[in-house]
Amino acid sequence: MPSRGLRLGWQTGDAVACHNPAPVPLRARRLVFLGPPGVGKGTQGVRLGPEVGACHLSTGDLFRSAALPGGVPPSPAMQLAIEAIARGEYASDALAIDLVRERFQCVRCVHGFLLDGFPRTVPQAEVLEGWLHEAGLTLDAAINLLAPDAVIVDRLSGRRVCRDCRRSCHATHDAPRVAGTCDACGGALVQREDDRPEAIAVRLQAYARSSGPLIDFYRQRGLLVDVDGTGSPAEVYARLRVAVGSPFATLVDMRGN
Repeated sequence: MPSRGLRLGWQTGDAVACHNPAPVPLRARRLVFLGPPGVGKGTQGVRLGPEVGACHLSTGDLFRSAALPGGVPPSPAMQLAIEAIARGEYASDALAIDLVRERFQCVRCVHGFLLDGFPRTVPQAEVLEGWLHEAGLTLDAAINLLAPDAVIVDRLSGRRVCRDCRRSCHATHDAPRVAGTCDACGGALVQREDDRPEAIAVRLQAYARSSGPLIDFYRQRGLLVDVDGTGSPAEVYARLRVAVGSPFATLVDMRGN
């Protein structure tokens, strides 16, 4: 979802009409992205979404937007989640489920979805599976991006995010033209609280504890697709296209790209 208007329903949880400008696909794609923090789920979701006409729905964006001055006012539960994430922790199952339930109009959108950050645990995956079943929908794949911890620490510790437009870059690998300034809009670049070394360690430990059962959950259902997340974003994206294959190619051909 590249524009703020397109994200409005997801950000607020209100039943806002979809503003996705892409043609409605003949068969909407519904995917979840798995993988540790910093592996590139958001980067790949943002790129893939416009290509297949689906919305990239990031739970992390919800928390970060609520934490920004002038952002969506956080509820008491959201405020607790923001504080937990600043410490490198994840939101509880109950909170994560409540937040996505409020935004279920986005999950059942005719354009499909690319869910990033939900589900993180088996209980969350079971709830999502139940919601989709009740709505007469099915999940197409769980894309599992993989990378060594050393690669992830390097990516996260050097990541900088624009305070205004939220575009990200890397302090050394993708440095801005002017230090501390966003190339896209001129806003100030900042380091997220959860990208500091002490928070990264907690996040990776939390993911390691919860990821095995979740990966097994989707593997047992024949939905798991492993993709090597090392290398440049373009290299990872090329592997993603090969791994997922014809469903995306069909949509691209349908849209004339």
